[in-house]
Amino acid sequence: MSDIKLRVIKEANYMLKTKKTIREIASYFNISKSTVHKDLHERLLEIDKVLYEKINQIMKQHIDIRHIRG
Repeated sequence: MSDIKLRVIKEANYMLKTKKTIREIASYFNISKSTVHKDLHERLLEIDKVLYEKINQIMKQHIDIRHIRG
């Protein structure tokens, strides 16, 4: 498995486990938030559709409550 695929899976599993935001995940993995977004929104769909659906639900929840977080 390529380094990119491994990174995407690690990011997705971390989000599932912690429910952290894209910014928090980017900080944790020391990569840009645009990379995390592309990984979880585009690359993950090609790698694992079931995992993508779970991550997509979390990301939608984050969008729904972002006005509360500030």
